[in-house]
Amino acid sequence: MLRALTLVLALVLAAPASWAQGSALQELLQTHADEVADPGRRSVGVVIEDLIATQPPGTATFLNRWQEREVVRRSSDGLFYYGDRSDGSYTLFDIETGDETGTAPADEITEIRPNGGVRRVIGSALVQFQLSDPDPAARTDALDSILRRPDADQLEPLRASIPDEPDATIRARKERLANILAARFGRATETRVEAIGNLSSALDLDTRAALNQILTTTEGVAEALPEDANIAAILEPGTDLTRDAAYAALVEAGLAPPRQSADAIKQTLTQNIVDGRVGGIPVGQLNTEAARARAYAALAEAGSAPPIVTDADRDAALDAHVFYRAYDESDPAITDAARTALDEVEARVARNQVLDIGLDAISLASIYFLAAIGLAITFGVMGVINMAHGEFIMMGAYTGYVVQQIVPDYTLSLIVALPLAFAVTFAAGVAMERLVIRHLYHRPLETLLATFGISIALQQLAKNIFGTQARPLTSPGWLDGAWLINDVVQIANIRIAIFILALIFLALILVVLNRTRLGLEVRAVTQNPGMAASMGIDPDRINMLTFGLGSGIAGIAGVAIGLYAKVTSEMGADYIVQSFMTVVVGGVGNVWGTLAGATLIGGLQKGIEWFNPSNTLAAQTYMILFIILFIQFRPKGIVALKGRAAGD
Repeated sequence: MLRALTLVLALVLAAPASWAQGSALQELLQTHADEVADPGRRSVGVVIEDLIATQPPGTATFLNRWQEREVVRRSSDGLFYYGDRSDGSYTLFDIETGDETGTAPADEITEIRPNGGVRRVIGSALVQFQLSDPDPAARTDALDSILRRPDADQLEPLRASIPDEPDATIRARKERLANILAARFGRATETRVEAIGNLSSALDLDTRAALNQILTTTEGVAEALPEDANIAAILEPGTDLTRDAAYAALVEAGLAPPRQSADAIKQTLTQNIVDGRVGGIPVGQLNTEAARARAYAALAEAGSAPPIVTDADRDAALDAHVFYRAYDESDPAITDAARTALDEVEARVARNQVLDIGLDAISLASIYFLAAIGLAITFGVMGVINMAHGEFIMMGAYTGYVVQQIVPDYTLSLIVALPLAFAVTFAAGVAMERLVIRHLYHRPLETLLATFGISIALQQLAKNIFGTQARPLTSPGWLDGAWLINDVVQIANIRIAIFILALIFLALILVVLNRTRLGLEVRAVTQNPGMAASMGIDPDRINMLTFGLGSGIAGIAGVAIGLYAKVTSEMGADYIVQSFMTVVVGGVGNVWGTLAGATLIGGLQKGIEWFNPSNTLAAQTYMILFIILFIQFRPKGIVALKGRAAGD
């Protein structure tokens, strides 16, 4: 009995340490120790099948590090580790936990170095393992990795992972990626054509890139079109490529001798001077091009120089050959399907780009409308050119910033900031009207200069209080991100919010002007101030309230714009010009005209930027020129106002 217990104890002590620790991965590897230590392209499949079937902890890491040749084997116990070599020894790490397990001398360690074929097999298995990872982020990373380095071996693992994919978005992406791989690497023509057809409804860049890769071409030249080539186009010298470029292609293909340049001819003549003569012609007579041509022709006839190629020789060589562009893909059925699919995709992309530009134009128009509606009211009713209107926008934005410093909840701070910005700028507008504007009625030049001076003073005051650096006006978290309609069309959530805010203000202003006593009095003063005064309406009071209302609306616009753009002391200057253009183009003092003007200017600016996206300054310049021409034909704007403003 004692001997038996001693034998059992010895066997336990002799067992690998990691087995004693219950390493499932190590145990599985030990059952295939020879295949792991000296893997071959055929034998490694058994190891990988068992790993994927059981998936012990640490499998994904092991496959990755095995592929990267970071696995070692210790001869003393036959176990596998991750090893880092340093100063003649190895630091060993457990293959399941990654914890350091000690060191070993270099003579006890054998590095496992799979060849390229084995590494590709491991890589395919690793992709399949990652594609089935419980973590959605890991599966997404695996798809990104496939896109970066697509390979035919990845197709089947990818297809195998699709049925069990629980996430609808990732599943759709897997299906699209499987079609891309099948289109490029499918074994049968029918399989590839079917996959290409499935891609024709996609819009993403990866699909377009895959179709373009199938349609890659190489230019060639021959005496006749090759029968085995998949011809994409026949190139006509002088039309599709220059005649010199076409002849250079002939020379490169070895189908024609190179042409001699003037410098080459001169160098050849210089090298063949014998007793003061070249080709029998004295050097002193080689002062004309014709003489040099005769001398070179003599050298060529004697075999001392290559024959000169004339224009006639070049043209004859070009006429004797055909230039073409051939697909790298040899199967015409595949390239025809790819061309059809790519044309459909590009047409769909173009339509969606128009929609995307339209959404951007509507978003920009809503910003211009918010910035200009207050100016439209004051300018239309009072006829005051308020150059400080942009600074009221700036005051509203800074009001929102201050509120956020006090109220850390961004949603609550936004709810507080909007009415507070209106109150602050309304009070500032009333004060400005009472102190300055009322003394300058019917004096437009003085009003313009005075309000311009006030705008400079307000900018400097903002710099003194808040500094010159841009201040953050942070939008609530629910406004982060964008509404993704598809791979081409998207719009930021903050822009959607600004658009909705513009609609709300449009409705509120229409209600105020059409359904309230203040609105009735404002419209009366706008149409005929003398008659309104005779009816008991105080025009001065209406002017004061109207100016305050327009300024208050500018303050609310400042909060909205501040969420989208930078908040600085100069931010009002970025919108004052567009605001005036919106009012003038739309029609002075008319809400619907302001809306029409904002829509026209926003759409025009985005349209010009689409033609010249790298130069927004040029887009604004062209836009101003268009507006100048527009008001020449319609000086009262899109929606002309009746009454005093129309008469003015």
